[in-house]
Amino acid sequence: MSDERVSAPDPEEIATIAATIDGTPVTVAAGTTILQACGGRGGEIPTLCVGDTITPKNACRLCVVEVEGSRPLVPACSRPVETGMVVHTRSERVDHARRMVLEFLGSSVDLSLTDGVAEWNDEYGADPGRYGPGAATVAQPVRVDNDLYVRDYAKCILCYQCVDACGEQWQQSFVIDIAGRGFDAHVSTEHDVALPDSACVYCGNCIQVCPTGALMPTTEFDMRATDSWDEERQAVTETVCGFCGVGCVLELHVQDNTIVKVPSPADNPITHGNLCIKGRFGFQHAQNRPSG
Repeated sequence: MSDERVSAPDPEEIATIAATIDGTPVTVAAGTTILQACGGRGGEIPTLCVGDTITPKNACRLCVVEVEGSRPLVPACSRPVETGMVVHTRSERVDHARRMVLEFLGSSVDLSLTDGVAEWNDEYGADPGRYGPGAATVAQPVRVDNDLYVRDYAKCILCYQCVDACGEQWQQSFVIDIAGRGFDAHVSTEHDVALPDSACVYCGNCIQVCPTGALMPTTEFDMRATDSWDEERQAVTETVCGFCGVGCVLELHVQDNTIVKVPSPADNPITHGNLCIKGRFGFQHAQNRPSG
């Protein structure tokens, strides 16, 4: 057997792309998307359907930008930077498109728990209410069919993140997919059966990637219902799951000396934000208290 080792590529040998974004010359590694070149998620380009661990589906179209020479606006989340590309992240066309997306989504689904939307509505002058109350065509009852998490699809923007997390990108369970067309499109189990009757393993990785609160741990849902959920009062502590030897990192969200939610850091090299049912939901044993 050869003892030759494969060395890491010389950074100077990595292919780079030169382009111009908002009048500023940039040089990025080949394969970098426009969104990444502009600071990624959380940068100046708004986006709803982009997660930290899921390949985007170009679903929400909120991140569209103008590229000189391109007739349509292009999604910054998936369009790679090309040599000589000239990008405008703000223009009359871009602002109009983003305003319409915010209004269409905001008039048909509940975005009250979605980070950034209120600020974006102000920035782009979006007024979802101008379509009237009858525009909320996807309102539906909350689905509570298990003890671990709740599905409120009235908040769902069909970003596909939960589908991809459950499917080929992470869990490989393929329990859910998008069913129906148009306003009838919705996330569904096979034959729309209840979760306990499906192949769901309750890993909760779909909750981790949901950007709108359509999927939520039961503990959080119940606390929000009683108006006792308060993230500002929650301390977050990292620890290692003790249920097996994999070494998954947990983030314990503790409020009033009680664990209320357990996700995992998306940038952790072991979990990449994913957990199993024990890691995400098996925390009650740590706070069993005597009754009375």
